[in-house]
Formats: sequence, C-alpha cells, structure tokens
Amino acid sequence: MTDDQQQIQAAIDGELRLLAPAVRRDDAQSGAFLDPEFFEFGASGRRWDVESMRELMASTPVEPEHPVEVTEMAGVLLAPGLVHLTYRTDEGDRRVRRSSVWRRHPEAGWRLYFHQGTPTKE
Repeated sequence: MTDDQQQIQAAIDGELRLLAPAVRRDDAQSGAFLDPEFFEFGASGRRWDVESMRELMASTPVEPEHPVEVTEMAGVLLAPGLVHLTYRTDEGDRRVRRSSVWRRHPEAGWRLYFHQGTPTKE
C-alpha cells in the first residue's frame, strides 16, 4: 500500500469508528477523533462546533433503532495529511450523502476537521 493509500485508509478507519454508537457515546473516544477546530453543516442548516457535536454524540442510543449502513466510501488525498471522504449512509428510511475532511496532527494523529450530510432520496 502506498503512503497516499495509507493516509486515505487512516481517514476511512477514523470515519467508520466515529460512526459506531459505542464510540460516539464515549466522550473520550469521540473527542479523540474530532479536530479542535471541527465544524459541521447539518441537514437542518445548523452549524455544529466541536463542543455541540460532542454533546450530541453523547446522546447516541446504545442500541440504535436502525444501524448505520455505509456504502460508496471513497477518499482522495488533497495534500499530505489532508483527506476528503465521500460516502452514503442508510439508517432505516433515511439516506444521506456525506462529505468529510480529515487532517493529520503530528501528535494527535488523524482528526475529523469538517463534515456535511445532505439527505437524499437516491
């Protein structure tokens, strides 16, 4: 595996871990994946920051009604230490196209810098 592929895979691994309910509920674990400058534009139009997102994730049900199914995961290395991911999630009847930007910190490793989810009927 090339260095580019390893960087992309590290971002994918982080994204998938962050989708796991047990990780989302655990503030220490979820916080380790979020960049201190993290922000998200939610489907509602709300802008989330790292603190509001950590609060939201802490309320994730232990046993979600519908598990998250991830498809179409793809990544592109934008620059060394900066990866853009796109994918789709399905949770019951809810489908969302997602876009994430991950950046690598020398001491902390890979962290989610930006995320946006857009509901779709596709």
